Order: sequence, then C-alpha cells, then structure tokens
Amino acid sequence: MHPWLLLLLPLHVLASNDRPRGVSPELAARYVPTRKGSSQVWQCLDGSQTIDWSAVNDDFCDCPDGSDEPGTSACPNNRFYCVNEGHIGSYIPSSRVNDGLCEPECCDGSDEAPGVCPNACKEIGEAYRERVKAEQKLRKTGSKIRSTYIAFAQKEKKRLEQELTQTEQEIAVREKEVARLKDLVEHTESLSAAALEVRKQSPLYQSLMTHVTALKSLQREYKKHLEREQALGDILDNLRTGYNPNYQDMAVLEAVRGWEHLAGLPHINDVAKDDGNAEEGSDEDAEEEEEEAEDGLWTELQLEHQLDELLGTDYDALLIEHDKHIGAPASPTSILYNLSAYLPDALVPQFEALRDQVISLLESLGLAKPTPDTSADTSRLQKTLSDAEHSLGLTRKEKEDKEKELKRLFDPEWYGAEGEWKKLHGTCLDKEVGDYIYEVCLFDEARQKPVRGGSTFSLGHFEGWNNAAGVDKGSPEYYRRQRYSRGAKCWNGPQRSVSLDMSCGTENALLSVAEPEKCEYEFKITSPALCLPLSAAEEKGYRKEEL
Repeated sequence: MHPWLLLLLPLHVLASNDRPRGVSPELAARYVPTRKGSSQVWQCLDGSQTIDWSAVNDDFCDCPDGSDEPGTSACPNNRFYCVNEGHIGSYIPSSRVNDGLCEPECCDGSDEAPGVCPNACKEIGEAYRERVKAEQKLRKTGSKIRSTYIAFAQKEKKRLEQELTQTEQEIAVREKEVARLKDLVEHTESLSAAALEVRKQSPLYQSLMTHVTALKSLQREYKKHLEREQALGDILDNLRTGYNPNYQDMAVLEAVRGWEHLAGLPHINDVAKDDGNAEEGSDEDAEEEEEEAEDGLWTELQLEHQLDELLGTDYDALLIEHDKHIGAPASPTSILYNLSAYLPDALVPQFEALRDQVISLLESLGLAKPTPDTSADTSRLQKTLSDAEHSLGLTRKEKEDKEKELKRLFDPEWYGAEGEWKKLHGTCLDKEVGDYIYEVCLFDEARQKPVRGGSTFSLGHFEGWNNAAGVDKGSPEYYRRQRYSRGAKCWNGPQRSVSLDMSCGTENALLSVAEPEKCEYEFKITSPALCLPLSAAEEKGYRKEEL
C-alpha cells in the first residue's frame, strides 16, 4: 500500500488502528490529537481543558474526568478496555491495571506489562463460541416445543369462548325455567288439593298417565332385550373366536357367518391377514346399514339417555301449567280470594281481614267447606324450584370460572402474554433427594413427601412470578423465577416456601433441590416455555457457525 493512500482514510479509522492503550473502539475517534502550532494537543472528554498529547497515558491524572489515563491506574473510578482479540472485549476497573494479577476479563493480558500474563483469548473464545452454539441449539429446539404450548393456548381460548357462549345460553334457559317454576308455585298455592284431584280425572291426564305407564313397561322390556342381546353376543363372539374351521361343521360356520354379518364384523380368518383393512370395511358396512330415523322418532341414543328424564317429568306441575295455558280458573273460590288484586293497596289489609272473618263464619255455620291445606301439593314444586335455582347458581359460577380462566390465559402475571405457560398448569415435577421426594405442581402447590412413608408437608402454594426490584412484568427475567408461599409451618420456624429458579430446557424437569435458609427451599427447573426463539441476528450467526 502506498503511504499517500493513508491520507485518504478517515481520521477515526487511523485512530482505531493506533489508539491509546485501554481505549474502546467506540471512543477511538475521540482519542485523536489536533495540531496546535508545532505541537499536538488533545482535549479532555468532558471538554474542561486541553493538554499535550504526550500527557495521555503518562501515569499522571491531568483531566478532572480522568479521561487522559485510559490505560493506567493513575485516575480513580476509570475503566480500562481489554481488546481480547479472538474473544469478546470487556472492561475492568482501572485500579486493577498493572497490579501484577491476571484478570479473567482480560484474557489477552493487556492489563499488565508484556510477558506478565499469557494471551489465552483463542482457547477461551473457541470454548465460549461452542457454549453459545450449544445454548442456541438448545433454544432453537426448545422454542419449537414452546410454539406448541402457544398453539395450545390459542385452542384453549377458542374452547373457553365456545363454552362461555354455551354456558350463557344454558343460563338463559335455566332462568326461564326458574321463572316458570316460580309462577307455577304461586299458581299452585291458590289451587286446592280437591280441585287438583278433579283435574287429574280429566281424559287428557288419564290418557297421559296410561302412556307413561306404557313407556315405563316398554323401557323395562327394552332393557331386558339389551341384556339378552349382550349375553347372546358374548356367546357368539366366543364361538367365532374359538371354533375350528378344519372340522367343516357347516352349522357352526353358518352361525358364525350370520353373526359376523349381523354385527358388522370381519370374518375371523381374515382378521390376522389384514386387521386394519377388515376393521375399516366393517365400519363402512355398518355405516351403510345404519338406518336413518324417521322425522320425530327417537334414535337409539335418545332412548338410552333421555327416556329416564322424560319419565321423570312432574306431571302434576304439567297439569297445573296446562290449566293456566288454557285459562281455566284456579278454584271455585279463587274469585273471592283474588278480589284483592283489583283493590287499591291501602284497602287490601282491611279487605283480607274482613274476608277471613266472613269465611270463618260461613264455615262455622256449615255453609262453606274449610279450605284444604295445599302445602303438601306445593312442596314438590317448591323442591323442584329450589333445585332449579341451585342449578342456575352453579351454572353462573361455572360461567364466572370460565371468564376468570379466559382472562388469565394471556395475562403476563399468569400464563404469559402468549399463553405459553397455560399447558403446564398442574404439571407435576419431582426429584428424590435423601429421605424425601420433593414435588412441585406448577401454578398449584409444592410438597415434601417422605420416601419411606409418613406425613406429606406443603412447601407452599403458587403466589406469583419474579417480584425482585428492577424486573419488569412480562420480561424474560420475570419468568425465570416462580414463588410458592404459605406452606406448612416449620417447627420453631417460619412457614415453608419455595423459589423456582427456572431456565430454558427441552424437558420440563426438576434438576436439584437446596435449602439455603431454614424452611426456604430453592428448586432448579428447566422448561421449553423459557426457550425464546433466536433473534434475526442470532439466527444468522447460528447458521454461519453451522456452515
């Protein structure tokens, strides 16, 4: 290269090639002298004063900010930059420069005089790159598993949304049923037992009871036939699998062939040849032979699962509801009792008192029959109403639980912004250490169980993620620690607690257990949920290393 070509290079490039000792590449452009007359001068980095260029790294602190001594220990609170060619450059405090000790951060030995410390950067750099490559490979594999966790969370979201819609519809149906039953209870309370018995004598009700009895009889016979069919099927199955075709018993062969055709089974001699194809063929035949039920007729599945519910209908309540539907009067005396509905509220108490006196007088003179006690007639309806209200409450609670679970799904304080931790809820990891088995069920509870039997102690319940100062919610560091607290109390000590120290791994595993403080445990855990995908720059470097 011709010397005159150096004049064409930028000043900072020249400086980077010949920068003072201890100066980092980022500051190299600022450690360039300027000419002042016949001498070279340099301005302190804080701009406080200008000194001779020869005073830089002269082991005497001239600048107030100490920037004139980047390569010596003359100025306190300064930093020395180790180039570490073949590895990664790093800083050390300037007080450790020329102290006769080889600093591990300066693998090139540049912090000491030449010959004091060996240059080990090549070996250290190679080992570091191998370690980084292994870590990136681990992350790459783990992140693929993590992506399946995220996909699971998306499916969970759809499932919960669908179930919420169904639950809301179920709540609406149950609310209508409760309202209907309340109306029936009120209506029944005004209907006498005698009037109800009269209505039960109606041809419609009697015919309904006859149909109910017939259905119950048919159900009983249907169950008997099912049991007999099952027993016969077992006999024919045993015959099918146990007979010897070499005997050429045509009666047995015809029975087996007939049973195989009826049950949609492959011939027993063909099963060993091609079991899979035979089963597929039998399924297709069964589908072709399945007859579609006529409109309005019940299927076999409905007969098996819904007939009991139909036969359990409260027919007395149905009769009362029918009377209300057709507008029949509740009872002969209902007009007298219902007059209060047409009176102003202020007159209702006086009317009811007068009504009770008149009815009592008529009953004592034998001119009116005492009103029968209808409490027995309404008790069953009231129980049905109570059961319906209880079921409605359970369904509403179920809706609240699903809403809470859906809200937590992508909450950074629960399953992560991408929901990557949802799949691991309830996953239990354990490790045997000494006389105990230590177990943690993620997002639930940690336990200590004796190997040879005995009481199991709770080590704490899930409390949250890393709450250390300076750790942002949702950051990678946030998910590297889980806290479990409020465990069983130690004898003469605090309540037990556990801290999970978590890192990326291709398996969910509990690696080690320690007890740094009394009844305060630390579990080291690996999980693919912590394996973040490689960044574009990391991916590029990884592929370059692969090549």
